[in-house]
Amino acid sequence: MNSLQQGWFTESDTWCGAGLSLQVEKIIHQEKSPYQDIMILQTKSFGKALILDNIIQCTEFDEYSYQEMISFLPLCSHPNPKKILVVGGGDGGVAREAAKHPSVTSIDVVEIDERVVKLTEKYMPFMACGFENKKVTLHIEDGFEFMKKNLQKFDVIITDSSDPVGPNASLFQKSYIESMKQSLKPGGIICSQVGSIWIKEDQSTMMRLSKDCSGVFTKIALATISIPSYPTGNISFLLATNNEEVNFRTPIHKFTTDEMDQHKLKHYTPELHSASFCIPRFTQISMPYLTC
Repeated sequence: MNSLQQGWFTESDTWCGAGLSLQVEKIIHQEKSPYQDIMILQTKSFGKALILDNIIQCTEFDEYSYQEMISFLPLCSHPNPKKILVVGGGDGGVAREAAKHPSVTSIDVVEIDERVVKLTEKYMPFMACGFENKKVTLHIEDGFEFMKKNLQKFDVIITDSSDPVGPNASLFQKSYIESMKQSLKPGGIICSQVGSIWIKEDQSTMMRLSKDCSGVFTKIALATISIPSYPTGNISFLLATNNEEVNFRTPIHKFTTDEMDQHKLKHYTPELHSASFCIPRFTQISMPYLTC
């Protein structure tokens, strides 16, 4: 179906038989980059929205919930995260949040599509401001190639990607998991977006990736959070490590109230960190490769 009809944008391809619609006040920008279709919309209730290949990436209304959780779940689980790699993350949101962790000294963001960066810098500076932090270095290139050149360098690798279509399809393959392992320092942590536990196709992706991870890492966990602008109002993250001392459910670094106020955190808390790993029983049963 046409994603834009009668003043509404509808994301339907990722959610068979259903859809998520946002009322649109105007199309701010629309183009086809060398990699994907890009739209930036002004919506009535969700503010500005970034759309890639007709899939909602983030909205001004709730982007912080995703950005904070995909950043701090792995960072606060690591005993001393200093060097961070973000694959994808062209909107700058993960860089913005990761830079707030007190142990982090450097963040490399590797985005293949420069147009995503340029457009969010122009139209969505509340996220793109992450690139202005002195800890952050932006690379416009392929994540696979970047990791080949940077072996055993990173404490945490965060994959901030869209769904497994277009330029992001390769980020959902076993070869990508193996590449991340090679770029991690011993005991490092990976964290990847894996979709919604309520969508059948995403469930299949989670099961396959957790199985693939089991051949590379000894500890695998799934966290799930709520976010209203994503189909089913849910998004999940697969985390893995070979550090037997890591307990994903219990953050090592616990932000104090003063720290959360200082960094203007709106969603993440140490308590929510732990609760995110309490997943429904049907998900536990369908993913036997989870170890924690």
